Amino acid sequence: MSTVKGEMIKGNEAIAEAAIRAGARFYAGYPITPSSEIMEYMSWRLKEVGGAFVQAESEIAGINMIIGSAACGVRSITASSGPGISLKQEGMTTLSDEELPAVVVNVVRYGNGIGTLLSAQCDYHRETRGGGNGDYRCIVLCPSSVQEAADLTVEAFDLAEKYRMVSVLMTEGALGQMMEPCVLPEMQAPKRFEWGFDGKYTNKKIGIFDRDSMKEAVALNEKYNKVKETEQRWEAQHIEDADYVFVAYGMPGRATIGAVEQLRNQGHKVGYIRPITAWPFPEKAFEQVNPNVKGYISIEANATGQLVDDIALTVMRQGKKKGSDCSGGSCPAPVYCNPHVYGVPSTKAIMEDYAKVLSGELKEVY
Repeated sequence: MSTVKGEMIKGNEAIAEAAIRAGARFYAGYPITPSSEIMEYMSWRLKEVGGAFVQAESEIAGINMIIGSAACGVRSITASSGPGISLKQEGMTTLSDEELPAVVVNVVRYGNGIGTLLSAQCDYHRETRGGGNGDYRCIVLCPSSVQEAADLTVEAFDLAEKYRMVSVLMTEGALGQMMEPCVLPEMQAPKRFEWGFDGKYTNKKIGIFDRDSMKEAVALNEKYNKVKETEQRWEAQHIEDADYVFVAYGMPGRATIGAVEQLRNQGHKVGYIRPITAWPFPEKAFEQVNPNVKGYISIEANATGQLVDDIALTVMRQGKKKGSDCSGGSCPAPVYCNPHVYGVPSTKAIMEDYAKVLSGELKEVY
């Protein structure tokens, strides 16, 4: 393995190597495009550092193996895409119920059902709401570059252990397959998560008749509220004086930054918010927006518009805090969205969306 800093590396491989350097020592999963390079890389790299790799017979078996390794205190990771992540949901809700830390990478591809191989952002609702049964949340991190993907992989493990939760690294097919210069993190010594004072797992909650679910719910909400208060992450610029604010994450977020800079150079007062955590959603970023903003524009790569819902909820909540009655469902500024279905929208397409908002061709969603 080359140790040259700033070397060209594929997004999926940067995630895998960053996980190794963060102390991950177990991977179990099943191959699926466009995430398979993570698994292939782990198949030989984990052996070099004394870890264990399993190509499971299915996605379900893979996530169940992660439950076992996480219960042993081992930093554990799996990766998949689309329907593969759907199959992992029961295991992810079990990890959440048992409060076991683990990292799940979703290299998103477009489509319903088995879908396609095209890069997209169509899994936003599932990842931010939790796709399995019951009341739970996962921390969801959304990189926009290979460098950020590597950095957030390390952070995903730290956050998972800090809160005893599942961390989802929600990337996209384009990011997983592209190559960029990346400074990989320093190698950490592997460490076992210490469950109790005696180093043993003492958080057993399996069972349906001998649990106090009301008490557990109070503790769960306290934990999630703490995460929402302290772990919001975002990048923003030009929002204090903006007439319109673009909101986009991941690769479309990266393209949006370029569009905003071009529009500002043309004299338009626009800004952007790029969520780095999709959950917790960065509501605090919106508190810094020009109080006289005329509207928000969601830029996302899916067919129906998903991120737009969280933007609208945030805008409405803040409107209520400021005394607005939020009547009619639009509060206090309209929210627009023109979904780009799949791929990464170009800066030109994003600028065209803005022009459609100004002309009235693109109608508000909220």
